Amino acid sequence: MNQNPDDHPDPPRAAPRPTTLERHGRRWSDEYAWLRDPAYPNVKDPAVLEYLHAENRYFDQIMAPWQASVTRLIDEFKARIADVDAGVPWRYRNHLYRWRFEAGADYRVWERATIGEPTRWTLLIDERARAAQSDYFDLGGWSLAPDERHLALAIDLSGDEHYTLFVEQRSSGARVATIENTLGEPVWSKDSDALFYLALDESWRPAEVRRWDLSTGSDTLVYAEPDSGFRLSLGSSQSEALLLITASDHETSEIRWLSLADAGSTPQLVAPRRRGHDYDVDHDGRRLVIRSNREERNFSLYGAALTDTAEEAWQLLRAGGPDRYLTGHCAFGNGIVSTERHDGLDQIVLLLPDQQPQTIEFPDATYAVGLGHNAEPDFRELRLSYESLTRPHTVFDYTPNTGALIKRKERTPQNGYDATRYHSERLLISSRDGTPIPVSLVYCKDYPPAPERPLYLYGYGAYGLATSPGFSSSRLSLLDRGISFAIAHVRGGDELGYGWYEAGKAQHRTNTFNDFVDVARGLISRALTGRGRIALVGGSAGGELVAAAVNQDPTIAGAAVLHVPFVDVLNTMLDASLPLTPIEWPEWGNPIDDVAAFDTISSYSPYDQLKPGAYPPMLVTAGLNDPRVTYWEPAKYVARLRSLKRDRNLLLLKTNMEAGHGGRSGRYDALQEVAEEYQFLLSVLPGVSGT
Repeated sequence: MNQNPDDHPDPPRAAPRPTTLERHGRRWSDEYAWLRDPAYPNVKDPAVLEYLHAENRYFDQIMAPWQASVTRLIDEFKARIADVDAGVPWRYRNHLYRWRFEAGADYRVWERATIGEPTRWTLLIDERARAAQSDYFDLGGWSLAPDERHLALAIDLSGDEHYTLFVEQRSSGARVATIENTLGEPVWSKDSDALFYLALDESWRPAEVRRWDLSTGSDTLVYAEPDSGFRLSLGSSQSEALLLITASDHETSEIRWLSLADAGSTPQLVAPRRRGHDYDVDHDGRRLVIRSNREERNFSLYGAALTDTAEEAWQLLRAGGPDRYLTGHCAFGNGIVSTERHDGLDQIVLLLPDQQPQTIEFPDATYAVGLGHNAEPDFRELRLSYESLTRPHTVFDYTPNTGALIKRKERTPQNGYDATRYHSERLLISSRDGTPIPVSLVYCKDYPPAPERPLYLYGYGAYGLATSPGFSSSRLSLLDRGISFAIAHVRGGDELGYGWYEAGKAQHRTNTFNDFVDVARGLISRALTGRGRIALVGGSAGGELVAAAVNQDPTIAGAAVLHVPFVDVLNTMLDASLPLTPIEWPEWGNPIDDVAAFDTISSYSPYDQLKPGAYPPMLVTAGLNDPRVTYWEPAKYVARLRSLKRDRNLLLLKTNMEAGHGGRSGRYDALQEVAEEYQFLLSVLPGVSGT
């Protein structure tokens, strides 16, 4: 299915307009800085829009001969999805709740039923109706008041992640409040009269916690975060007694609590911030349960009375260690659940009163597991979310008294999925400094990995976010065509603990790129694929990873896909006016004040490190409304790369003009972009076995 490069139409080219920049005595030129519209987030510069539209037209030209194949892929994806589907109901107070998809629907309906009549469902929220007039729709969260008279919904209709909070009467649907520029799920007070929410500042930073009062319609500031390098998050404790306000950057946190029974009270500080101390808090109805790295960088759990939260009063409940990484916790009234990772493998550990820690056993050797929807302060059964590279997403309930793990639902592909046709394994491949890098691999047994076969290599490696070895029904379309799939668990994530994250951030960032390149080379040396047959794929910080890897070794890849890639790292980290930049400095370094950070970032920033030469076929995506990776980063990257590349390989830029960081919304609409990516790879990678 490979196209002849000589058959490609000529791509668009952005005119260079050099701008000279200087910092720390270093001078450099940015010839495509003009692609940043000074009116952003309102992009209206005619030259900027014309370039983006020209690239989109070129993308459409290239994809036109493949449209039948794209449609066939979408049909394959849809055939695996249950067209009529529903989530496993969860219990809260006297009701069961669930979401449900109707036939052909892109969006859900949310329903509930009384415990006494569990089959009689009534409508709570109809996403379909709310999305009907919009190209994009995201229900960021919803919250039902304790007296059940009002419903609060956070909705984004553009993809820019500025949510509008709607407060409505549940009986009539009448709107009683509309609050702009919010983020996250709102929290009701116990008496149902006050609604707490996060307000965004002009830089898209959650900077204030505010309280809207139903009886008076007044809106009151509860807490404002003065440090532009910190952002706020908001939630209620598992006990439902406390509002929890967290101020944090990527390495430090500070938490305050407020009684939801006294909405007008002043937030109380748990422990004052100090650089490098990261902690989070829950409440079990009697005490605070705190996960902290104050003594162990892989975190430990502590208990503290609300009346004395000073650190010296904390009591150790469970210690972390080199091989025991505590990733999170939930404090139920009848026991604590600790989510952990032991030697890189997810674990769920129950800490029940007067019992030894209870670790749940799972059926696969490698898997991803986490807490599911556990809405009540105490648990009868513990709801878990589970999957592996070959096992579809599964909902389990675990009963502590019996140790029974009950399967409630497995989201098995609908067209006769046979897990025995696929094989997964975990490899260790050494990076150049000798560090073993875990690699998760899955393939169809009909097409075992070989030097002549292609391989899809995914990576992320940032913010301490692990890339779990989860299931994808769409991925089967690659496996069934002879493309193996691998995840490189590079440093910068936290797969092997917090130290794994620290080894890939800031001044150690290049470890992440070296790991990714060396995993690719290791897969080739083990004859699991061949040079020039690997698709390097990543998104956001993972797009930065792919771009840096291509710069380091352009011949290793047969193709590269960069989704909303963070590629203009130096210029972005030098601009404190941009959304999130001050918050990002602990992750990448502050090149404004720190010359060493400047030199480190400039040494790898993919946009700045582009050189004349040959590059593999590449697909780059962007979102016009993206507040996380602004549209001009991928646009500038492609524009400069077009001027430097010395080959005829495809270079495509697709900018979604109605969406943001996550691409298109809707369970079926989003499949279009997956199909386009897959078709691009199937068309340019050598060694594909099917069509």
